[in-house]
Amino acid sequence: MTTPWWQPGGQSVDEEPMVRPFMLTGGRTQPVHDGLRIETQLHAAPAALSAPLRFESRRIVELCQSPRSIADLSSTLGAPLGVVRVIVADLIAEGYVLVGEAPDELSTALIERIRDRVRAL
Repeated sequence: MTTPWWQPGGQSVDEEPMVRPFMLTGGRTQPVHDGLRIETQLHAAPAALSAPLRFESRRIVELCQSPRSIADLSSTLGAPLGVVRVIVADLIAEGYVLVGEAPDELSTALIERIRDRVRAL
């Protein structure tokens, strides 16, 4: 029998260590760049792969080599939407990630894809 996670020694050998979301954002809950919706399309700047980024920031830049939405990133990383928005906003402010032009109207296929990705969380 394994000890529950909240008791000392509660993490079993089979489990991956968990990083609390506030650790990924430095305790911040609000992004520095407003207007980031879950369907916002992002792509990495050309030189972003050579930037000295770590952890989730590095992974986001790798994933954004082809256009991705914030919902896609959240689902792929297994991180909450709010956390991804904060990290992405930092990457935008630093010039590593660029925001694609938002369509005036979302296609049904895109809405369904976003819905499916959010449900996967």
